[in-house]
Amino acid sequence: MGTIDAHQPVLFAEALAALVVQPAGCYVDGTFGRGGHSAAILERLGPAGRLLALDKDPEAISQGADLFVGESRLILRHSAFSRLQELIEALGWRGKVDGILLDLGVSSPQLDQPGRGFSFLADGPLDMRMDNSRGTPASTWLASAEAAEIADVLRRFGEERFAKRIAAGVVAAREVAPVTTTGRLAEIIAAAVPVREKHKHPATRSFQAIRIFINEELQ
Repeated sequence: MGTIDAHQPVLFAEALAALVVQPAGCYVDGTFGRGGHSAAILERLGPAGRLLALDKDPEAISQGADLFVGESRLILRHSAFSRLQELIEALGWRGKVDGILLDLGVSSPQLDQPGRGFSFLADGPLDMRMDNSRGTPASTWLASAEAAEIADVLRRFGEERFAKRIAAGVVAAREVAPVTTTGRLAEIIAAAVPVREKHKHPATRSFQAIRIFINEELQ
């Protein structure tokens, strides 16, 4: 096994102990990421245990296949967890799953790659797709969405109180030039937000909202 990403959430050991109670059981890691959680689950499983790990990001699955070479207890699938029931039934696990782990949101490796378009801290193409082989990039959606739709997304998924101002700013900006980079979108948002929260970038809520919408994370 290769080197695993060390990211672990607060109280992870306690959560893992409560999750993996059957060493010979069937478990699911619905957000594989860089494999840290799956590695920890596998450490608690016995020889007869099985772990289904899935991720929407094909890069995560590709790296996982390299990291876990020879690990017969692990089943990797490039898929969203919205297809979990279908995958479980295909494996013959219906009624046999002992636990499911979900660590929702974007991972640090994804944020660290400007080319993925998730972060406003480094300029890059405005993509935001977890799986860049399918779906609509954020830049494409922002190029055609009505101001009301943009504002609705920002309110629903980001609880952004200045959603209308930001949406209007995006529409006005794209009439001059397409909004295609994270840096440009962050500038538009910053200019539209009249009140700044201490220690929080003004684009934080909007980037979260657009990412959730583009990836259908709550469906």
